[in-house]
Amino acid sequence: MKKAFTLVEIMVVVGIIAILATLAIPMMLRNRIVSHETLAIASCRTIVSACQSYYSINLPHGYPPDLQSLGGSVGGVPAYIDDVLSTPPYERTGYRFIYQYIDEESFKLYAEPIHPGRTGNRYFYTDETGRITAKEGGRAGPSDPAV
Repeated sequence: MKKAFTLVEIMVVVGIIAILATLAIPMMLRNRIVSHETLAIASCRTIVSACQSYYSINLPHGYPPDLQSLGGSVGGVPAYIDDVLSTPPYERTGYRFIYQYIDEESFKLYAEPIHPGRTGNRYFYTDETGRITAKEGGRAGPSDPAV
């Protein structure tokens, strides 16, 4: 007599796998979004720190006109940030970074998910103060809660 699995046994195993997948997949997606948001916050801190270094090194003092000014080695001075953040379209791991030069003394930086709901749920904002704020569902600003 041959030993084999019955159709009922196979269906039970398939059902168990389906239940486990139903529980695991949303958790994996949520963890992915959290890791993208964490990296976006870290990238905002990196850019602010680079802007502060740029401000203190260059005379007359002033913030960079764009993110490209922070990348690439120029005249023996090493890059302030890596090529991923300093090269258009200024994206890293599901987030797009939008830098706005205001004047020599101020700038704004926005970090927005490229695909809201898939690459991130929160939008981030920071400026020359280094305070990072966050908002769900739309562009963050200085009056939103701090991270």
